[in-house]
Amino acid sequence: MGVKIMNHVQKTINELIQQTEKSVIGQSHVVQALVLGLLTNGHVLLEGLPGTAKTRSVKALANALNTSFGRIQFTPDLLPSDVTGTEVYQEVEGKPSLHFQPGPIFNSVVLADEVNRAPAKVQAALLEAMAEGTITVGDKTHVLPDLFMVLATQNPVEQEGTYPLPEAQMDRFIMKVTVDYPEGDAERDIIRLVRSEEIGSEEQEASNSAREDTEQSIEPSTVLEARKEIANVAVSELVENYIVSLIMATRIPQKYTNSSLHKWIEVGASPRASIALDKCARAYAWLQGRDHVLPDDVRAVTPSVLGHRFSLSYDALADGVDAQSVVTEILDVVEIG
Repeated sequence: MGVKIMNHVQKTINELIQQTEKSVIGQSHVVQALVLGLLTNGHVLLEGLPGTAKTRSVKALANALNTSFGRIQFTPDLLPSDVTGTEVYQEVEGKPSLHFQPGPIFNSVVLADEVNRAPAKVQAALLEAMAEGTITVGDKTHVLPDLFMVLATQNPVEQEGTYPLPEAQMDRFIMKVTVDYPEGDAERDIIRLVRSEEIGSEEQEASNSAREDTEQSIEPSTVLEARKEIANVAVSELVENYIVSLIMATRIPQKYTNSSLHKWIEVGASPRASIALDKCARAYAWLQGRDHVLPDDVRAVTPSVLGHRFSLSYDALADGVDAQSVVTEILDVVEIG
């Protein structure tokens, strides 16, 4: 069965999850997805109605990391230079020159808030950063930090002033997570948390100071070390075949004659989906303290990894079938082994 991984790096990353969850109540699956994205060197898209703590989740994770954080509020009038930065005219020793002024994208953790409200040119600039880890301004290419992650939020496309993201950009997000309204108990705890944050008494400040002494920020080097360990998590041929079978079910849905998949899927998932499933399953297994991947690890991450990587048919839309229902059907009909 292999040797359990129980070392300092893993414990530290699990502490990062626990620390972030203290600020985000009732959304533990969101926090886990953000950390999985961090560990797999991927980008994460959070979709939900306004007020569901999407932005708060990202900021809580950034606060727990000892690294740079940038926020971009996407609006219809946003320009690419507002994201990437621009060349500024300066005089140095009496001689005119152009000096590059980096934009907010040049941070390790970047919050792209309401990303589906921006025009196509801004989306193109963001896509280069996500895909290549570089930004091109004029005739020069600038390299982004080694630890670079875009955590984007979007409102459902039914909301006014929103636009569907291009398929190519959707495919660049390693995970897409739906953020729902919290349950009643969690809602009460949210009220109490916000109320406590509003208290500016000395007692509260002393409590914050004591917490800061015990909760240290996570260094980027810890995340990079975790990525090295995750790269060595073993994946058996059986699990590899299972991953491939899940992806092929989106491309050849007619193979499953006892299912409605062939009516629901218009275009299947790309090879990036296979790579993402492999990466996220290894990271998930590592977080559980194992040095090998189980089929259950693959199943645990499939809804967030696969749900945004295929196109629904007209029949599916007409019948009110959403992507997550299709993923559930895929997990039901695809056999392990």
